[in-house]
Amino acid sequence: MRSAAMVLGIIGGLLAILVGFFSYGYTEAIDRFGEIEGLAQQVSNPQLIRTASFLAPLLAIAGGAMAKIRALWGGILLLISAGLMYYAFGFGVFTMFPLGFTGLAGVLAIAAGKPDEPKAHF
Repeated sequence: MRSAAMVLGIIGGLLAILVGFFSYGYTEAIDRFGEIEGLAQQVSNPQLIRTASFLAPLLAIAGGAMAKIRALWGGILLLISAGLMYYAFGFGVFTMFPLGFTGLAGVLAIAAGKPDEPKAHF
């Protein structure tokens, strides 16, 4: 389960990078060039989108990398990343796979049968 959490977390983080690039770029383009009536309006909280565009992929990749050795910590980071993505971007066609991969990776990492130490972490 730790290996699956690692792979899913890293893939989810890489997909989240793509969502983050476009989301950050969209908010910057609207700030720079202005809104286009009926086509492109600024989001209600651009700072939240920009912060989540940076932090969510970072937490997902770090959590995925940690999932093999420190499953509990990695799982917590992965679940925080998934929650942040859901809060900032919502569930849609471009966010369903990053959300699904990071959320599942977080659950798998936390539910890993063999903990970091010889005793269980529950």
